Amino acid sequence: MKHTPDLSVTTWRKSSYSDGGDNNCIEVADGFPGVVPVRDSKTPTAPALIITAPAWTAFVEFAAGA
Repeated sequence: MKHTPDLSVTTWRKSSYSDGGDNNCIEVADGFPGVVPVRDSKTPTAPALIITAPAWTAFVEFAAGA
C-alpha cells in the first residue's frame, strides 16, 4: 500500500519562472522524501499530483532544455 503524504500544513512555492501573478503557475512542496507534490495555483484546493522524485527531475531537465 502506498502512503499519500499529508499536505494539510504544506508550504507551497511557485516556480522561479513564474511572472509573479497569483494564479498562473504550478506550485510544488518540498520536504517529502522520494516524491514531489505538485498543484495548479489556479485551483489550490484541488487534489495535488504526487510525482516521484526521479520523474520530477526528468521533467525539470526536459523543460529547461538540459
